[in-house]
Amino acid sequence: MSKRKSSSVSDKPQKRVRSEEDDEEMEDANAGESDEEDDLLSKQMLGAGEVVSDAGIVESITLKNFMCHSNLGPFAFGSNVNFVVGNNGSGKSAILTALIVALGGNAHATNRGLSLKGFVKQGESSAEVSITLRNKGRDAYKSEVYGSAIIVDQRITREGLRTYKLRAKSGQIISNKKEELLSILDNFNIQVNNPVSVLTQEMSKYFLHSKGEGDKYKFFMKATQLEQMREDFIYIKTTKNVTEEKVEQHSECLKDLKRKYLEKEECYKSLASLDEMQTKLEELQKQMAWALVAELEKESEPLKDKLQVDRRDTEKYNQKVDEWKKKVAEAEEKHKQIQDRLEGITQKIQELQPKSAELKAEVQKQNTCLKSSEVTAHRCKANLRDLEKDKVQLSSRLNDLKLNISQTTGAESQARTERMEKIQVELESLSHQISTLSQQIDQYQNACSRAREEQGRMRKEHEVLRRSIDANKRNLQTLESSRSNRLRRFGDCMPALLSAIQEAHKRGKFKQRPRGPLGYLISLKDPELALAVEVCLKGLLQAFTCDNYEDERVLQGLMAKVFTAARRPAIITSTFLPQVHDTRKRAVNHPEYPSMLQALEIEDPVVANCLIDQRSIESILLIKNRTEARRVMQGKNPPQNCTQAFSKDGDQIFANRSYTAEQTRANYLSGDVEEEIRHLQREAENQNGQAKRFEQQMRKLDEEVRQNESLLKRTFVEQRTTKDKATKLQLELTDLKNVEEPQSEDLRPLEEDLEEIVSKISSKCAEYDKARAQMAEFKASYEIAEQEYKQHKEQINTVAEEADLIKDELNRTDQEVMKSKHHKKHYDDKRSTHLHNIQTLEATLRGKEEQLQTSIAKATEICSERLEIRRTPKSLDSEISRLKVKITTQQEQQGDREEVVRQYKEALENYNKMAQQMKQLNSFIKSLDSVMKQRVQAYTELRRFLSARCKYYFDSTLAQRGYTGSMTFDHKNETLSISVQPGQGSQANLSDMRTLSGGERSFSTVCFVLSLWAITEAPFRCLDEFDVYMDMVNRRISMDMLLKVAAGQRYRQFIFLTPQSMGSLPVSKIIRILRLKDPDRSNNNTQRGEGEEQ
Repeated sequence: MSKRKSSSVSDKPQKRVRSEEDDEEMEDANAGESDEEDDLLSKQMLGAGEVVSDAGIVESITLKNFMCHSNLGPFAFGSNVNFVVGNNGSGKSAILTALIVALGGNAHATNRGLSLKGFVKQGESSAEVSITLRNKGRDAYKSEVYGSAIIVDQRITREGLRTYKLRAKSGQIISNKKEELLSILDNFNIQVNNPVSVLTQEMSKYFLHSKGEGDKYKFFMKATQLEQMREDFIYIKTTKNVTEEKVEQHSECLKDLKRKYLEKEECYKSLASLDEMQTKLEELQKQMAWALVAELEKESEPLKDKLQVDRRDTEKYNQKVDEWKKKVAEAEEKHKQIQDRLEGITQKIQELQPKSAELKAEVQKQNTCLKSSEVTAHRCKANLRDLEKDKVQLSSRLNDLKLNISQTTGAESQARTERMEKIQVELESLSHQISTLSQQIDQYQNACSRAREEQGRMRKEHEVLRRSIDANKRNLQTLESSRSNRLRRFGDCMPALLSAIQEAHKRGKFKQRPRGPLGYLISLKDPELALAVEVCLKGLLQAFTCDNYEDERVLQGLMAKVFTAARRPAIITSTFLPQVHDTRKRAVNHPEYPSMLQALEIEDPVVANCLIDQRSIESILLIKNRTEARRVMQGKNPPQNCTQAFSKDGDQIFANRSYTAEQTRANYLSGDVEEEIRHLQREAENQNGQAKRFEQQMRKLDEEVRQNESLLKRTFVEQRTTKDKATKLQLELTDLKNVEEPQSEDLRPLEEDLEEIVSKISSKCAEYDKARAQMAEFKASYEIAEQEYKQHKEQINTVAEEADLIKDELNRTDQEVMKSKHHKKHYDDKRSTHLHNIQTLEATLRGKEEQLQTSIAKATEICSERLEIRRTPKSLDSEISRLKVKITTQQEQQGDREEVVRQYKEALENYNKMAQQMKQLNSFIKSLDSVMKQRVQAYTELRRFLSARCKYYFDSTLAQRGYTGSMTFDHKNETLSISVQPGQGSQANLSDMRTLSGGERSFSTVCFVLSLWAITEAPFRCLDEFDVYMDMVNRRISMDMLLKVAAGQRYRQFIFLTPQSMGSLPVSKIIRILRLKDPDRSNNNTQRGEGEEQ
């Protein structure tokens, strides 16, 4: 820590004990004890020896234009205790500030300004400070150069710049560098930034009012220079890390140097091996020539073997082709025989068809006659029944008249009879009129119903037509927009959706880019099948496919933004695979007609797999002709693995049923857009004309309905009027009939009517019998004709069934013919390919033989004797190329042999030098680790030792006042806890310093500072207004303690700045009091120091 030894406070003053019984005499006791301590202090001051400080103390200080003072000093300080007293503004703090600044401190350390230019007096260009330091004894700094004193002159400009002049005792300038000043300060152990060496007023107040335990710990670390040691350790560790990084960098550099050194070494060694390389090159070239011959011979051997094997296999292919050619001929002959049989049966059926038609016509004719006779007989029977009823009624009437004939007399009866006859005539007329009106009402109602039904039918047709017109308009708009962009065929929003998908894929929102619309990603090999493919795939053409459900959710969000009103396309989620599914086992394979998978061109395997999974397009046939499609699918042997077929018109055919397509044209996959547009335009014109005709018919029907409803209404009114009139007449007739009056004796008309009815009954009976006889004849003829027709029909059905069996056999034979032809074609193709391969192989072998002969000729020219080579030409060629490069490089370098040798030695020297540096750096790092470990351990021990000493001296200084206290260090959390209790330790509990009064806290602070003084070293110590917050008792006790410490440390200088008069100090030669004059506020402050030695 320092070159000087510190002395401890050995003399402990008598503790003052407060009596519990007499608290009122406390002040008198304190006064008495203070007087005793003053006497003891005076004896110590008078009995002190003449030991003085030697090196590093301040002998004098002079200020010029510094702060608010024009000229202060020179102030001559004593070698031990110095008091600088004066009122506020007299210059005490200026002296302390100048001391800090002149000895290298910064402006911030003074707590008096932010920069040095603030210390220059207002109106002046510069400020000057001169300090004289004693330079004697064994710790003197360059005493042969500076002499017994070192003068430090510092000049501060208005711009904040400062310059130094270091003078000897004689006044000679020795240096003007700050480094020299720092060396002097280090030699004297002067620390102006250490608060224990120089405790300014602001620092004293800060520490006095500080409540943080961390601040006290920092104060302790800074005072003992442990903080500086820790910062040095951190700096050393940083330096070590930087050194290790440099070692790593140098390691890479060392590798490069080693590689360069090895290259140069190889060049150096190659100087002597050039002839060897030339000889080796010639030998390698000979080996290379015969190695090529051996390689060609080796390549020709498998070709010859394969050619022999292929020539033997040719006979097998010929046998297979002949075998299947024979089977084709047999199948065709069988097919022809069955075809002839079928034609004979067909001819027989055609011969039977005319007679069947004649018999059917005869049956229909007989049936018509039978129905007519039945109607006549039924009509005769009904008429006969009506006549019998009239006969019974008329007979009953005659009997009644005859019974009452005797009672009917007088003119009234005649009048009533006439009236009844007249009413009867009117009733018959009205009844006929009512019947006519009812028929008219029925006719009008039927007409209105038919018209309304026709209106409903036409409205439905008109609605269908309107939807068709709208759909055609949309399709036309889509087609017109798809002239420049085919994607618009699948919807106006599709381009925007695909752009959004592309942008989202770039941003990484999709794990796999969705595919779609699927119809946009496929194309047709045959454009005529466009409608069939569209009818089959339907909504899949506009669908999208995703790899996973997370991508599906993202795509749903994009669709929601793009398709605000339109219907969204479907989304199919299935894992994307890089290859198309293997469908060979479940796919339909027809020799004439393609499957849908074969008819489509699909570049993306993901799209193909999606259509296979969703629609099984590998098992769907596309057959252009509808009739042919039914024949293939609904025959007895439909194609294997085929589930359904589609015709080019979109008809869907299954094995047991078929459906006609509603769609007539392709909307998405058609190739000729202009033709589609023209077709839609023509269709739109026709639909518009049809819509106009519909409107005319609707208007005509509306007018017809209105007329019929008007006529119906008038007829209803007329019928109601007529019925009312008939009802009145009927009531009148009933009343007349109810009147009992004599009947007329003239019954002749009724009797004649009765006779006429009897005559009619006789004629009708004869007519009915004749009709029944005729009906029986027609029925017998009908049954005979029907029996004959059924027999002929059964004969035709028998022949047709035989024809169906022959057709089935013909289909099987046809399939056998096709199968045989397919196998024959297969083996023909294989034989052709096989023969072509043989020709290619023969040509290749001839080329190899020619290359072999040429290679042998060249090898013989290079080396007449054939060499047995085991290495491959490729390895030989690689070695020859590398050897040529080395020879060329060596030959290029051969001209300057000395340069090669020089570069080799230089590379070797650089490599060795760098390797040595690396070794030294690694050794330094290892040594540094060891030293740092020891230093850190010593640092920890020193910190523990200083903490213990500080606790001891703190307890000792507190005990002089009768206080008890504790000091707790927490080095891990970097805190220092101080607790003090005035009074006896056995009678009071320890309290935190924050609970003390101002004077007690100031006294405790002085005790803490004194304990730090006891464990630290410095040539001088400065305290500024240390007693400002103390009462008289604590100030006197603190002063006694400071003077005792000073008396025990005569080799150290103490400078105390205080506004107190210090008149009560004891008289001693080691105490010097510098009294500053009161400031003159009106004039510039200029004063000389007045020293008083006591």
